[in-house]
Amino acid sequence: MKLSPAKISFVTFISPARSARPLLFAFLAIVALSAFTIAGPSHGRRARTGPGLVAHEWGTFTTISGTDGRPVDWVPVQIVMGEPDLPGFVEHFRYATYKGTLRATVRMETPVIYFYSPREATVSVHVSFSKGLITEWYPHVTNFAPSTALPEDALYAPHDDGSVTWDSVTIAPNLPADFPREATGSRYYAARQTSAAPLAVPGPSGDQHEKFLFYRGASTMSLPLSAKVLPDGAIQLDNLTGQPMSPVMLFERRGDKLGYHLVASPQDHEVLETPAVTGTFDSLRQDLEDLLVSQGLFRDEARAMLETWRDSWFEEGSRLFYIVPRSFVDSVLPLSIQPAPQQLSRVFVGRIELVTPATEEAIQAALVSRDRSILQKYGRFFFPIFQIVSQRSDPERANQLLDELFNAPN
Repeated sequence: MKLSPAKISFVTFISPARSARPLLFAFLAIVALSAFTIAGPSHGRRARTGPGLVAHEWGTFTTISGTDGRPVDWVPVQIVMGEPDLPGFVEHFRYATYKGTLRATVRMETPVIYFYSPREATVSVHVSFSKGLITEWYPHVTNFAPSTALPEDALYAPHDDGSVTWDSVTIAPNLPADFPREATGSRYYAARQTSAAPLAVPGPSGDQHEKFLFYRGASTMSLPLSAKVLPDGAIQLDNLTGQPMSPVMLFERRGDKLGYHLVASPQDHEVLETPAVTGTFDSLRQDLEDLLVSQGLFRDEARAMLETWRDSWFEEGSRLFYIVPRSFVDSVLPLSIQPAPQQLSRVFVGRIELVTPATEEAIQAALVSRDRSILQKYGRFFFPIFQIVSQRSDPERANQLLDELFNAPN
C-alpha cells in the first residue's frame, strides 16, 4: 500500500518524541485508515446489493430431436417470409455470412431481463454463453465478444464464449414508456406487457429506452434432457444430469385440435404416450402460466412470455416443453448484475421439436398432394424436420417432391 506524503510526514514527525510501542500503534492506525480509504469503496462496489432491486429473466432453449433423441444441426429458415422475427432496431452480431445460416443445435431465443426498483438506480450487466455466441441484443451494448466476423460453422470450431455487457443501465420507474416500435408486427413487443421499470441505456445517438434487456444466441452445448420418438409415437425421456427433473409437458396439435400431458415430477427414464387431442387452449395456457409462476416469474411476466411465443409454441406438430434447472442455466449462461439484486429469478423453458409418425405422415401426404399450406404450418422447423422424414423413407424421392412443389407455378 502506498501512503500519501501527508501521512508519511506525520509518521516522521512523531517518531523522535514517542516510544516504540505508541509509534507502532499510531502507524498501524494510519495503515488501517489508509487501507479503508483506498480499498473500501472499491470492495463495496463489488459486494453491495441494490436496496429493493429485483431482476427477473425468462428465455428458451430450442432444439429439434433427431432419430437418436439428440439435437440435430439446424438453421431457422422460413418457407415463406412473413412479418420480421425481430424489429429493425435490434442490433446484430455481424458474421462473415448471413446470421440465419449460422449452424447450431441449440437456439437460445428471446431471453429478456426485467428490473424492479422503488427508486432510480444504475446497474451494469454481463452475460456469457457457454459454447455459444450471442447473436442479437437491444438496447445497445458497451462490449460484445467475439468482435471479429465468423463463418457459418464457427460453433463447430474452437472459439471463445460469446458475451455482451451493458454498462450504465438506468432503472427509471418514472421514465415515460416511449419505446421504439415499427409499423410491421413482431413477437418482440409482447414482452413489454409487464409492470417492470423502464430502462435507459446509452446508445450511439443518445439514450435508448426499453422495458427489458434483450439478447439471443446459438450454441452446440449439451442440454439436460433428451427426447426420443419411439416407433409407436411415444416419447422416451432421459435425464442427462443426474439431478431431479423439472416439470415437463408433451404437446400435440393436429389442425384445430390439441392435447397435452403435464408431468410435475418425471422419472429419470420415462415414456410418455401421445396425448389425445381433446384439450383446450385456455386450459393449456393456464397450466403453463401457473407453471412459470411457480418457478419464480410474476404473473404478468408469465403471460408476456406465453404471448411472445403463442404463434410458435402451439403451432402444428409435436413438441416437449420442460423447465430447465436453474443450476444448469447459471452454468451455461453466467449472469452478473452489479450491484447485485436482492432477488434474481431465471426461468428458462426447453423446447424440443419432435418428428413423430403423425408428423411424418402429414408431411409426406402434403408433398404428394403438393399442399404447400400444410408444410408452411411447420414454419422455421420445416426444413430440418423434412431432412429427418426423408432419411426415414426415400431421400431421393422426397427431395424430388420438394423441388417439384416449390418450383411449381404459384
